[in-house]
Amino acid sequence: MSLVLIVDDELSIRKLLRQTLERAGYNVADAADARTAMAALENRRPDAVLLDLGLPGRDGLELVPLIARLGVAQIVVSAREGTDDKVAALDLGADDYITKPFDSEELLARLRVALRRRDLNGSTIVSIGDLTIDLTAHLVHRAGIEVHLTRKEYEVLAMLAEHQGRVVTHQRILSRVWGGHDPRIEYLRIVVRNLRQKLEAPAPVGTLIGNELGIGYRLQASR
Repeated sequence: MSLVLIVDDELSIRKLLRQTLERAGYNVADAADARTAMAALENRRPDAVLLDLGLPGRDGLELVPLIARLGVAQIVVSAREGTDDKVAALDLGADDYITKPFDSEELLARLRVALRRRDLNGSTIVSIGDLTIDLTAHLVHRAGIEVHLTRKEYEVLAMLAEHQGRVVTHQRILSRVWGGHDPRIEYLRIVVRNLRQKLEAPAPVGTLIGNELGIGYRLQASR
């Protein structure tokens, strides 16, 4: 069973998270500060980290890229609700961001997605329901029928597929797909709208491509 490291300076939160995780069958380790967390990452080699940002002595945002480089799934669990903090954490390599207070079942669902995405890294085919995205052949099929996309539509979809289940910020998508051509978010919104029309209909909007208001988009993953 996966080992999850809880990094939070509040004892009550660590106890709540430990109870939630152990009830769901996970092995659990915890740390109350950045130094202890880094030692646990080195010695215990967890599969996932639940990371608070308000740590004593060192801001949790500084740990996000260090954890990302280890290939460990990580979800920020923080009381910080500002969009800037969410965007920064996601851009630095966090898989997801949940604000306190949180729903335990939602946290477990997002943890499952983050772990599944880590296990699937390196796979060139992403499947969601009847949708298949072949990242090597650059082909998209729905219910076995090829879906024809423009170059920009495919590039946006492919980027979301590479990070399935994880929010990808507007700026990261714009920088990669549009490069240095002074991209505007309106361009991205048009492409996403077209993708939804081609891939989601007749299902409700947002069934496949979710919108994190003011932050970015997420290619949904089954939970």
